[in-house]
Amino acid sequence: MEQAIEQATGVEGLLQKRPLIISGPCSAETEEQVVQTATRLAATGKVDILRAGIWKPRTRPGSFEGIGTKGLPWLQQAKKASGLPVAVEVATGKQVEDALHFDVDVLWIGARTTVNPFSVQEVADALKGVDVPVLIKNPINPDLELWIGAVERVAKAGIRNIGLIHRGFSSYGNTEYRNAPMWHLAIEMKRRNPDMLLINDPSHICGRRDILMDVAQKAIDLDFDGLIIESHIDPDNAWSDAKQQITPEKLGEMISSIIWRKEDINSEELHAAMEKMRQQINQLDDELLQLLGQRMKVADKIGQYKKDNDITILQTNRWNAILERAFDKGEKLGLSREFVTKYFDAVHMESINHQNKIMNS
Repeated sequence: MEQAIEQATGVEGLLQKRPLIISGPCSAETEEQVVQTATRLAATGKVDILRAGIWKPRTRPGSFEGIGTKGLPWLQQAKKASGLPVAVEVATGKQVEDALHFDVDVLWIGARTTVNPFSVQEVADALKGVDVPVLIKNPINPDLELWIGAVERVAKAGIRNIGLIHRGFSSYGNTEYRNAPMWHLAIEMKRRNPDMLLINDPSHICGRRDILMDVAQKAIDLDFDGLIIESHIDPDNAWSDAKQQITPEKLGEMISSIIWRKEDINSEELHAAMEKMRQQINQLDDELLQLLGQRMKVADKIGQYKKDNDITILQTNRWNAILERAFDKGEKLGLSREFVTKYFDAVHMESINHQNKIMNS
């Protein structure tokens, strides 16, 4: 463990760089592949950490589940050849021990592990006594509490340098992405942990390389702290996740093409203009809340009328008519159908709750 503590000290502050760029193959396949990928990534001058999958959790047996521990010395060679620190995913206590034994600089906990508190606790127990940086991916399912719980378990193990990876969430019926971004969940996680590193994983969100740039740019526009993107020297022939990987050179071009925005406004003139618009937003929000309050008072009266006349709360035809009317008006006002649906669903449920209280009072 003493060696692991010294190693962690050597990479102290590694996760403080902004933007932080992590890249490398989905899976380590051969020593030559790992070393070549590392040296070509280093040559771009855009990458801070080399990633490579050693153990690959798969939904069904028979798929390629990673090269295993024998790939860890390859990462040592890649680090020596490229000068890049290395990161791997761990899912068990034994994997943590093996990774630290081979001087892995950064560990990350994958989505399939984050979803299981018992697995996270096993990893956390193996981390006690060391201070290696740990990144935690969101769970597969859209459950913010599981993500928060994983952070708390790792923090209780004594890990001080913890970061977050947003890799999207499983979603039935989603056709554009491999994993739906559900940006609001990542934003909420950032709100709750404002000082914690949050990086985006376009590779696992997209599942295909042609839309990587769009997702990466959106993440940066949302003030993410960096990106983790899979790269391979021969993407089409990769042993896993071939469709979402790009060459190191393409990665360098992508990083150069991103418009890197900043959260802070230094100019007093710009700050004044922004503050004026924010005050307008605040005023409009106040007016919206006032109107919603008035709407619920009308809903209360309707609830009383329904109670007095033994009418059910839910009126399906009426609700469908409200939605169709809202869709028409929303489109003319530049509001997406998705937003209108979510907004009116929330308003509708609040109205039902109000009426339900009256019905049962």
